[in-house]
Order: sequence, then C-alpha cells, then structure tokens
Amino acid sequence: MAKGGQALGGWPQTLEDIRKFEKYFGFDPDVWMAQPTDLGVCEAPLVPRYEEKVLRLEGEHEIVQDFIGRVVRYPKGVRDGVMPTYLKHTVASRDEWERDVRLRLDPATPERWGNYAANVASNRERLARGEVLHIGSFIGGYMYLRSLVGPLELPVLFYDDPDLVHAMMRTWRDLVLACLKRVQADVGPYFRLYLAEDICYKSGPLISPDMIRRFLLPYYRDFFEELQAGQRDPIHFEVDTDGNCLPVVDLYREVGMTAMSPWEVASGCDVVEAGRRWPDLHIRGGIDKRVLAEGPEAIDRTLRYIMPPMVKRGRYIPNCDHAVPQDVSLANYMYFRKRIQEMDH
Repeated sequence: MAKGGQALGGWPQTLEDIRKFEKYFGFDPDVWMAQPTDLGVCEAPLVPRYEEKVLRLEGEHEIVQDFIGRVVRYPKGVRDGVMPTYLKHTVASRDEWERDVRLRLDPATPERWGNYAANVASNRERLARGEVLHIGSFIGGYMYLRSLVGPLELPVLFYDDPDLVHAMMRTWRDLVLACLKRVQADVGPYFRLYLAEDICYKSGPLISPDMIRRFLLPYYRDFFEELQAGQRDPIHFEVDTDGNCLPVVDLYREVGMTAMSPWEVASGCDVVEAGRRWPDLHIRGGIDKRVLAEGPEAIDRTLRYIMPPMVKRGRYIPNCDHAVPQDVSLANYMYFRKRIQEMDH
C-alpha cells in the first residue's frame, strides 16, 4: 500500500516498518496522530455497531446486514473489492431513528471510550516529543446522513421530513462536539480538524447549495466556533470531498474552512486555477492519478504544469487526487515520487 491507503502493486514486502516505508518512498514523517475515540469516516460512528450477519442466500448472492444496520447484497463469499447493492438503509422512518439508531450515537456510551485513557497518554507523549500534530478527524454531516438514509433517499427526506434531518444533525453535532471537546481538554489544542464529507460527484455537489446551507452549515458553524473558542491557537479546518468541489468551496469557507482536498482532475478540478481563485486556501491533492500509469513523459508534463506555480504560491501539499490505481507500476510511482521531491522547493 502507498501512503494514505493508496494501492500500489509490487512494492517490497519487507517494508513492514512504517519508518522504512516512508524512507523508501521519500515521504515526510507522518505527523498525524490517531484520534483517541472513533468518529467515523465513511459510515456513521454507531456504538454499539450492528451485528454483521448473513440474512439469507439468493442464488449466487448473500443478503447481509452490515455493521451500521444496512441490508446489502454481496456476491457469495466476497466482501472486499466489490461494489455492493444496498437494499435497505438503516433509517427509513422516524420510528427506526428514535427506537434504535439515535441511541447508538450517544457520546456517553462507555464502549465508545474503551481505549481512551491509553490513547490519550500515548498522544500526549508523542506531542511532548514533537513527533506529531494534533488533529480531530470525523465523518461529515452529509456523509453521516447518507450512510444512514441512503444517497437517493436523503434528498427526498429533506423535503418530506426536514425535522427528522435536523434531529439527526443535532445528534451528529452533539456527538462530535462532546468527543472532540473532551479530547481537546485531555490532549491539548487542535492543529487541524478533518471533515470527511464526499458531497460532490463529477459535475458538482450531490445536493443543492440551499440544502447545504440549511441542513449542514449551521451545525458546522456550531462545532467549529465552540472548538475554536476552547483554545488560543487557530484551528486549520479541512474538508475532504471527491468530485468537482469548485461550487462548494465558498460555502464551506463561510463556516471557517481553511483547506480542501483532494481536487479530482477527472471532475474538472485544476489546483493551479484554484490556487489563483482562492489565494489563502490550503490545497492538498490535484495530481491526476491516471497520469501515473502513462509513464515518465506524462508525469513530467503534469508536474511541470502544477509544481512551479504552486510551490511559489505555497499552502500546497502535492498528492494524487485519490487512491493510486492498480495499473500504476512501482517504477512509475517511484519516478513520480522522485520528481515531486526534486520540484518541491
């Protein structure tokens, strides 16, 4: 695996130690420490989770209840590397939300804090040695709603039962705030907040700007302002979304966002143009992952366009615009890493 969960076939299996791994690929040391309590990335951070179990067989498929309570169809015996079919999401009615799901988002649930003390102690020691920066990482409001309600069902719910959406978002806000404020008190001030949102697709946001302002931004403003009020140093606030993020940058800046990633090129994102449009925005990503499979000439062409103006501009971390595809050879990836290091100054 390449850094950040990026797939890369053919790298030496002897590189099991992360420090050897970073040296081999020329990465800077990883300064992001683990969060003491899990607040999710792509799925709502339910505690306790639902039991994962096979509900029934249908020909060559298994109908499965997954860990957040969705009913999902998989090819028989396969879980990884496939796109499952979602037959039913966890929250299809107000009764399901109130009766079961809401209770699994209680910040006071003891199981949520099982390894907390040990994690806090480790993080405080690493901070004291200057090895890491303190971040808070958590699932964004849209991703949270989508994982529980479903991507097709959620826009309908905005119209049919907005009060339920607001109730779910209040629960999200209260959970995130309670957990992050406790960590802030026990570990120390935050350097960065990282919100995993994935609210965009190829052509733009999956919901309208009006829906974003109505159902998401008030809750983001609440938690960010309260966490910022709890410390003197400014908090960097990064939003991560796939797809064409250009139409939502200014929306998130309204609530304090200072950084965005990963700027997918296939969706029309150009970090050089974005850097000109938002000169104070911190940008991470924007290097077309598909180019890495084409070889040195294509890699050079891309990096010659991006690196000189972005290095001069600053506030830019050069990175692929998503996971590195399986068709990228080790030789091509090593060439990419070498050229990045040569041009990153």
